[in-house]
Amino acid sequence: MNTLLFLAWMPLFAPSAEPIPDKVVVLTFDDSSKSHHTVARPLLLKHRFGATFFITEGFDFPTNKKDYMTWEEIAQLHRDGFEIGNHTIGHQGVTDKTLPDLSAQVRGINLQCEKHGIPKPVSFAYPGNAIVPGALPVLKDLGIRFARRGGSPEHPYKEGRGFAFEPGKDHPLLLPSAGDARPTWTLEDLKLAVGQARNGKIAILQFHGVPDTAHAWVNTGKEQFESFLDYLAREKFTVIALRDLAKYVDREKLPEDPLKVIRERQELLKDRPEK
Repeated sequence: MNTLLFLAWMPLFAPSAEPIPDKVVVLTFDDSSKSHHTVARPLLLKHRFGATFFITEGFDFPTNKKDYMTWEEIAQLHRDGFEIGNHTIGHQGVTDKTLPDLSAQVRGINLQCEKHGIPKPVSFAYPGNAIVPGALPVLKDLGIRFARRGGSPEHPYKEGRGFAFEPGKDHPLLLPSAGDARPTWTLEDLKLAVGQARNGKIAILQFHGVPDTAHAWVNTGKEQFESFLDYLAREKFTVIALRDLAKYVDREKLPEDPLKVIRERQELLKDRPEK
């Protein structure tokens, strides 16, 4: 990787105006699931929580309105104050092979947002959580300020585990998920993820449908999800959208090598016994 590319990276953010308190959590939702509107929306409004909904027209979004939202429902989420993020028009994974298509994939969602009265997204989620360093300058040029990945490559995808975001170490366009919810998740799994939100770290959570009627392997049941939000409220977590990280990012502390912290975490985990 050409690290000189990142030495020349122009700052995107104002210096942090305040320290990062403990118990800051970011809620994110992928894949335009219908339940984002019917289930997540009223529960989030009840608790006055922020959240980012990453929108794609992939899968059979255009014709299947049983499992996926309409654009009017997506626009309603925006009007409610939630963030609408970009998840590519076709849910195309970001690889070295598909990198030439990334700009068009992002612009496709941007155009739909403009058409429906939604601001141009400044947050992005990598479809399928696949990442390549070459995507960073492309996303920057498209006006993306924050891009969320999964818990891999530090943790295997199937585990749904991850690390909290460490400002100054994690590049803003390679933000890790502290937890990627799975059907088998219990409250203890949630606690493991959000318990990392301390000492200057922020836990970013990744959900899909709540429930996910199209993708069973990333489903979170309604009661399960509601218990998670109740816990965050009861324990007085600050729950925000991804765009709200801007106030916590110090432009003087962007990493020169965005992959360094990933390698360090992999080394940290290498000798741990498997559970």
